[in-house]
Amino acid sequence: MKHYKKLLENNAAWAKSMVEQDPAFFAKREQAQAPHYLIVGCSDSRVPLEVLTQALPGEMFVHRNIGNQVWANDLNAQSVVQFAVGVLEVEHVIVCGHSNCGALKAASASTSHGMLDYWLSDIRDTIHWNKERLDTHARPEERLHELSRLNVLQQVRHLTRAPVVQASWERGRRPILSGWIYDIGTGLIERVVEGIDGQDKTESLWRS
Repeated sequence: MKHYKKLLENNAAWAKSMVEQDPAFFAKREQAQAPHYLIVGCSDSRVPLEVLTQALPGEMFVHRNIGNQVWANDLNAQSVVQFAVGVLEVEHVIVCGHSNCGALKAASASTSHGMLDYWLSDIRDTIHWNKERLDTHARPEERLHELSRLNVLQQVRHLTRAPVVQASWERGRRPILSGWIYDIGTGLIERVVEGIDGQDKTESLWRS
């Protein structure tokens, strides 16, 4: 139980420190939220999105799943995108992959992973479509990094087709779509693609 109790102790200490810095910190955030970003990240415990970006509560709307996927038929992910773009009107939507991703390793393997195989199907399609490109990387770690990059690009492409994103683009240049890879070994973010803010910019995603 010590690890569980530590979470609660950390929470109490954090809340106290935030109030000491700003007595109205929580009161100001209780009424409503107005985040600037939606980030779609991986469920990996080594990728704490708010921590690695130093985002404060209320600045970031977050959706996480295995392999940072944005399937068109995933009602969970699409509902998050709909709410973030259509209701909260976030300015940025960012897909954040990461180095040494277990989902990408599993998708690359020939062994079965039970129910997870269904979830990995889009990644496996990405591997199939980019086999020649991936095969140019002899070292496994380089191949995995290239796959992480391709997976991020694929999920940003999915976002461009989301009806709420297209409807928002018809009204103006937001949201701005970007794709990142977080390097667990260095703590730094690599920018894969950025500045996709309209249909005229989507062609660059297919040339990447």
